[in-house]
This record gives sequence, structure tokens and C-alpha cells, in this order.
Amino acid sequence: MINRRHAMLLGAAALISSDAVAQAKYPERPIRLVIPFAPAGVADAVGRQWAHATEALLGPIFLENQGGASGLIAAAAVARANPDGYTLLLGSGAQMLVAVTASHPPYDPVRDFAPISILVVTALCIAVNPSVPARTLKELVDYAKANPGKLSYGSAGVGSVSHLAGELFKLLTGTNDIVHVPYKGAGPALADLISGQISMVPPAVTGQVLDWHRSGKVRILAVAAPVRLVAAPEIPTTIEQGLPGMIAQSFMGLFAPAGTDKAIIEQISDVTHIALADQEIREKLIASGFEPYPDSSPEAARRLVDDDIARWTPVIKAIGLKMGMRSAKSERT
Repeated sequence: MINRRHAMLLGAAALISSDAVAQAKYPERPIRLVIPFAPAGVADAVGRQWAHATEALLGPIFLENQGGASGLIAAAAVARANPDGYTLLLGSGAQMLVAVTASHPPYDPVRDFAPISILVVTALCIAVNPSVPARTLKELVDYAKANPGKLSYGSAGVGSVSHLAGELFKLLTGTNDIVHVPYKGAGPALADLISGQISMVPPAVTGQVLDWHRSGKVRILAVAAPVRLVAAPEIPTTIEQGLPGMIAQSFMGLFAPAGTDKAIIEQISDVTHIALADQEIREKLIASGFEPYPDSSPEAARRLVDDDIARWTPVIKAIGLKMGMRSAKSERT
């Protein structure tokens, strides 16, 4: 049954170019959305919300999680997929940056993908296990320096934005003894943070992470964003706590294999724009800690990819990061 919101979306969909729809004859079967991380992470949450929001316009969308190598494996699979619009990637800066750092990259982040739409931008944060005796970034830095080698931080994988954020924190604070523990996604890293297997994680801020913070399972010391988040105005920023250079944000968007028909790209982009304009969907994303991206055009997606690569390349060079497909073997599940 189509509810009121779906009826409104279907009405708005009539504004989409009929020529593009007729030319593409799309979709005629279910779409596969590949999520390059393990289930229960931030990418999984965004992918499921997008699939739910667009099902009335695009039909069934199946989510497939392919974790490992910070998304390199999944992105490579999508890059090689048939460019017919039925295999899409929920990509982020991680997949683009990992390819830049790989000694033998399995794909080119610019040439091998057709950007469709940016869905959300999310801020990362510095979260610690409650056993860590720190309630501010200064206290965390002081504790790390007084106890060299005692702290460890988990990431969504080598080359992921959470890994780069952790290394940026170490570079800015001189806490080089904090040990990096890579996982095959943010979900497993956060599970080990809650259980006390690792000391800290710089995860993307999601509704679940905020719930864990408010229930005392983890402690968020600061959000790595220019301003406080609408969903969590009580948590200070890294700038407020004396680390103005500690800005770590990421995006998530839709990408198709290069060569996908332009009409299909435009149709998915238009449907996404309609869906994200719905107030109910926007409120759900904001409540989950995400910021819906205002411009969901393919051109805007391309610009954001280029800007993200330029922003993180200096950090990559500073830590001498080099990786490839074999890096997946060193990640924890």
C-alpha cells in the first residue's frame, strides 16, 4: 500500500524528464546497492534510509555489504560491474582516498565511476570507552602522553576516513604512541570500544553512536566539525577544545560504473533529490546525526570527490600511507 508520503513522492516524480525515463526504460528489475563496509555501521544506516525513501520510485533495492580494505574490495567490484544501472555503490571519501594510496589501485576514483548524488555529509567524533579517565580532549592527550602505548584506537579500516581522522589527531597532539587497530567496518570497531577491547574510536556521528553516548556505553569528547551538530548541541567541537585543525567530515553518495547511460544517472539523481527534499526523510537523517546534502546533482558529487581528495592528501603523505588489496588481511572482523 502506498502511504501519503509515497503518494507525494510519486506525484513529484512526474516532474522527472519523461524522455530520460523512456530512453533508459529503467528500472525493470531490482537494483543492487553495494555497501563497502560490514553491517551496523554508518554506511549501512544511510543505505537503508535511501532505499526506503526511494522504493516507491525505483522499486526494490537490495543492499549487499562487502567489507574489507576500507571499501576497496567493494568499490573495485562495482567499478567492474556492467554499467546498466543495476549495480550501484554507496561510496564515500574512503573509497576514493584508498585508491589514491594504493600502490596498485584496482580502479581510478575519477575515471572508473559516474557520480550520481551525494546523500549526506557526516561529522566524525572522538569517542572513548568510559574506563578512559578523560572527559575533554586535553585530558585525553595528557593521559596518552603519561601512559605511552596504553591507548589504542579502532577504525573502519586502513585508509578509511576514521583511520585518517585518528592519525590527524595523533599528528596534531603529538600522541604518536596511540596504537591503530583496523577493522572491517565501523560496526565491529564500535562493538570492541563498548566492550573495552580498544580505548577509542573516531567514528562518524550517528543516532546509534549518540544513543550509546547518552546511555554511558561510550563517551564522546568532541565532534570534529566546524560547529556543533543539530542532533547533539550539547557536545562541544574540537575547535572549542583547542584543536582548530581537527576537522574530519565525510560524505556518502551514490556512484555507478563509468559508462552508465546518462539518462539513468539523471533519473536516479532526480529521484534522490525528490526523496531528500521530503521533510520526514530529512528529519530522520538529522536525528540520526547526518546532514542531508543540499545539492544532489552529479556535478556537485564530482566536485565533492575532488575536494575530499585534496583535503586528505596532505595527511596521507604525512603518515606515508600505502596500501592495497592485501591490507584487508590485517583488518579485524
